[in-house]
Amino acid sequence: MAAAQRSAGTTFRRSLLNPAALGYLAVVAAVWAWIAVDTLLVTHADASMAGVWGFFVTAPTSFLFASLPGPLPLVGVAVGALVQALALGAAYRWATGRPRGHGRTRHA
Repeated sequence: MAAAQRSAGTTFRRSLLNPAALGYLAVVAAVWAWIAVDTLLVTHADASMAGVWGFFVTAPTSFLFASLPGPLPLVGVAVGALVQALALGAAYRWATGRPRGHGRTRHA
């Protein structure tokens, strides 16, 4: 059973620690930094719609949490970012999966 847990943990880590997943998480962090700057430092004559981009960048998973009360929509954004990063990481691993030999053959 410990081997199965280790395998799931290794798969989880490999799905998150690759260029596609990390790049996506960097984009999400940049969007939320922009939202924070817009909210805290920029004065608007009316309400800003910058916060909507946090949901767009983590869609469609975050939209499942959008109508929930209290702070749950923000939890949905975090869950959405994690789910999307895992999906992108798994797709990246599938697309770049190659045999260990990297195409080289050994001659005896």
